[in-house]
Amino acid sequence: MIQSIQYSINLIQDEALHLVQQGVVSRQQPIYALCKYIPAREWALVECELERSNFLLRDRIGDLISCESWEND
Repeated sequence: MIQSIQYSINLIQDEALHLVQQGVVSRQQPIYALCKYIPAREWALVECELERSNFLLRDRIGDLISCESWEND
């Protein structure tokens, strides 16, 4: 039995933030750039969740993770 992950917008945001913090992707890149780091068979689930949350694939990753908090402000 193949088990797939349930993608919530919070999980997608956390993963995007993690990739930005690692320097793998930039805040300026489109959300579509995340598809390189999510298994292809699960990307459709991510797209659906993004759409439900009113994000477009051409939106910037920075828009997706804009609700992050800063510890040193």
